[in-house]
Amino acid sequence: MKTHARLTLGGLIVALLLAALVATPAVAKHPSPSDITPDVTFTLRTAISEGKLVFIGDKGEIKDQVNPDLRVPSGAVVQINLINGDGAIHDVAVPEFGADSDDIGGKGSATAISFRASKDGVFEYLCTLPGHKAAGMFGKLIVGEPQEEVESDALDISKDPTEVGEPVGNRGPKTLTLNLETTEVVGKLADGSTYTYWTFNNTVPGPFVRVRVGDTVKVNLANAEDSNHIHSVDFHAVTGPGGGATYTQAAPGQSKSFSFKAMAPGLYVYHCATPMVAQHISNGMYGMILVEPEGGLSKVDREFYVMQGELYTAERHGTRGHQEFSLDKMLDERPEHLTFNGSMDALTKTHNMEANVGENVRIFFGVGGPNLVSSFHVIGEIFDKVYDQASLTSPPLTDVQTTLVAPGGATMVEFEVDYPGRYLLVDHALSRLEKGLVGFLQVNGKADPEVFDTEEAYDPDSGH
Repeated sequence: MKTHARLTLGGLIVALLLAALVATPAVAKHPSPSDITPDVTFTLRTAISEGKLVFIGDKGEIKDQVNPDLRVPSGAVVQINLINGDGAIHDVAVPEFGADSDDIGGKGSATAISFRASKDGVFEYLCTLPGHKAAGMFGKLIVGEPQEEVESDALDISKDPTEVGEPVGNRGPKTLTLNLETTEVVGKLADGSTYTYWTFNNTVPGPFVRVRVGDTVKVNLANAEDSNHIHSVDFHAVTGPGGGATYTQAAPGQSKSFSFKAMAPGLYVYHCATPMVAQHISNGMYGMILVEPEGGLSKVDREFYVMQGELYTAERHGTRGHQEFSLDKMLDERPEHLTFNGSMDALTKTHNMEANVGENVRIFFGVGGPNLVSSFHVIGEIFDKVYDQASLTSPPLTDVQTTLVAPGGATMVEFEVDYPGRYLLVDHALSRLEKGLVGFLQVNGKADPEVFDTEEAYDPDSGH
């Protein structure tokens, strides 16, 4: 058993609070509320709830609600009072209406903002201090009676990380068939927002393909009849023209096929390779194929499939409604959203990654991209083994904190989980947390004080 101390979600919150407590409060960013009598007033206080930084309703109908919805009439003058309930530095802002309060620090201190809700819709209020939104400090401001957003028809395109296929074991080489369909679908990006994804088999990433070195794989690619674009597939595991893309350029309603022999073990990315290639990849057309060595991989208790991607939308991150692709942002490499497994909530709300204390975990991790390098890290864990650049024939690195993965690249990491709690999967370019790039690994079991000890009572939901 390892004896490294583990930083869980609770540790991340504590770090944020300590940094805020020692920081120098900023000067007022906007003047105090105007003398105009507000039509609607809300009072919020800051708090830590279930291991997250949150706003809690302090009075009236929103009393004791966590990050309550604030509903106001169209055109109303709105005042939001903020009371500091945890002692760290916070503010409150509604960016859409240019309202941003002073920073406040110390329990009992207070501030306020006022603004006119001049347009109908669903907007965001939040704490703008770095890391605080990612830690949970945001909610909805609902002005007037915005039209119901059509989410019920949006497809859940997020990939379940537990769908990793069957290990090949000790079997010999054989011939396999892989059927892929390319689709263009409106999928859920986050609560209240959608995007037109381009996919393999209606998920982002596409299916996890698992074969053995020496296998012959026949690939059948069908482009859905209702597609608007030509699509194809390029496997980095293929030795042949375009990785297969040269012979799979399929117009809507067409099907193309080719066969290849899996010649080298490894974990490889596949993606659409139809111009503009970066746009096809960004929109969701990527996945991974594992070519296991002879005899298969070593046995572990849990395996997960995780891929990082980028979405370049004309609308800013956090905007509700349907998001449109921005070519300019893609060419400038300025993504508005970064995702694990396709959507903002894929690995935090939609799908569960769980393990038990004492189990060995393996993560197949890849970067669809198309542009950004990932610094893959699990907060509170140390990778026992890293198969650098997904080479399965080289000796693995050991005791690694963070590993670099290039766009179109992959890695395989393994580690034993020794202490219960909620562990965060991140890209250690940590400002990307603010754009949605986070996942949870929930570890269940009995806390061992020899591994990690604290005077606080263990809370399995918050990770501390």
